[in-house]
Formats: sequence, structure tokens, C-alpha cells
Amino acid sequence: MSDEFPRHRTCGQMVVHELLAETVPDYRANRLAVEDQTRQIIGSGEAMLMAARLVTIRVLVHVVHHTDEQNISDDQVRGQIDALNRDYRAQNDDKASVPPVWLSLLADTNVAFELASDGITRTETSVDGFGVDNAVKFSDRGGADARETDRVLNLWVCDLGPQLLGYAQFPGGPAETDGVVIHYRAFGTGGTATAPFHLGRTAVHEVGHFLGLRHIWGDRNDCTGNDFVADTPPAKEANVGKPVFPHITCNNGPSGDMFMNYMDYVDDDTMVMFSVGQIARMNATLAGPRESLIA
Repeated sequence: MSDEFPRHRTCGQMVVHELLAETVPDYRANRLAVEDQTRQIIGSGEAMLMAARLVTIRVLVHVVHHTDEQNISDDQVRGQIDALNRDYRAQNDDKASVPPVWLSLLADTNVAFELASDGITRTETSVDGFGVDNAVKFSDRGGADARETDRVLNLWVCDLGPQLLGYAQFPGGPAETDGVVIHYRAFGTGGTATAPFHLGRTAVHEVGHFLGLRHIWGDRNDCTGNDFVADTPPAKEANVGKPVFPHITCNNGPSGDMFMNYMDYVDDDTMVMFSVGQIARMNATLAGPRESLIA
């Protein structure tokens, strides 16, 4: 395999967000409406009702490959679905590493994932690498067209080059580009999955964005960012690699950053939890703007 692969987690989420804001006329207004709806659902208690029952999201995986190596196996795809279920249902053994101060915030999202009946598509492409411009989501640009994005989570796997592990689209974006894109070397738990991104958690992170979550530092590197979740401490910037607890920024001592959260940038073996507040936000998204996805 090529040595050109990110050493630290990278996510194109905010680049895609800004690109859509500049190129899609209704996107900004749609995002504001989604945020308002999400807050109302959390405030009304509807999110709590949603979290009390198991909901299932069907997944369609588009494998877009330029080389044989990129044409990942069905087993690797299934391994990624297993990883999503492991982490979203809080069945990961490494959750034991959560510091005691935050153990009460660790919970089961009650969100499950399953492959759709035609759950894997395969597209050979002449494109030797994709970026954050959504080209992989269109057959006329070398990718694979999205299908039924109102009913199925579309997930593309391709070569994203040496700088990017993945990106997702927030609720409220265009249907034809809705979904998640993951580097083929950061996808699943076997095959081409490459340490330190070999436990399927790039998709766990990106699906979090798809369900309305932001990065825990709020995408401002000056302690003024906001992830709209009350129980994740403020953080100055992304944490990478394997930080040591406590890692204190933004006057958030004694416990510091919740760097072991799936919505930070740490290595796969270091991110192990969603918080109760994040779970409420995801369930509010499923009760509102992404309600049609529930199988």
C-alpha cells in the first residue's frame, strides 16, 4: 500500500459545509431551520422519547475503486457495519478507559445500522483520487450516484489521497450529495484498514456529523467554539494521536478536554464514547430532519 496516508485524523466536514454554503442557494437557510428544529425537539423531550427505543438505519455502501486494492471486500464492508453497531450501542470493551468523571455520560445511542438489501455497489473509476468536492457522489465525475438518500444512509469508500480520512454532509443539504465519504484505508476493521485508523471509527465520527454532531472544540481554535452540546467541556482545538488525561485547555480543569470522544481527532484506539448530550442531539435529528431514515 502507498505510504501517502494521514498521520493524524483529518475530516473535511467544515470545508464541505462552507462549500455548500457558498454554492447551494438554500443551504444556509436550511441549516438554520434544522438547528432550530433540533433545539425544539430536545427542549420538548421528544429526543428523550426517541432515545428510549431502538431505531435502525439502513446503509448503502458505494465502493469506488481505481485499483484492485481499493476494491475492498464484502467482509471489510460488513466489518464497518459491525463497528458502527459496536460503538453506537456502547458495546466497545475499550469504553473502560473513560475517566471516572465522565462515566455517567457514557450511554447507548439506541441507534443500529444494517446493510440495505442491495447494500454494496462497486464502481471502477479512472479517477486516481477524490477530494471534498463531492465528485465521488456522481457517476459523470467518476463516482457513483447516490440512491434514495431520504431512506438510506449512502456511504462512499474511495481513495481520498494523503490529506483526508473522510467527510459527511450535515442534515439540511442537497439530497444528491447527502451521505458520508471514507478513505478506503480508514474503513472497517480489516483488509486495507490501516493503523492508527483501523477500528472503523472514522465512519463512527463522520456518521456523527451526518446525525447532526459537531466537533467537540466547535471548529474554532481559540476557545470560542460551540458544539451545541452542554456536557462536552469546551476545548481549544482538535486533539490528535493519544493524549494523556487530563489534557487541560480553555480553563476546563481539572478534567480538561473530553478527547476520548468520537467527535475529536484522536486515533481510533483512543476515541471510545459519545456523551448523553450528543446522544440527545442525534436522536433529535432522527426525530426531525432525518426521520425518514428510520427503517
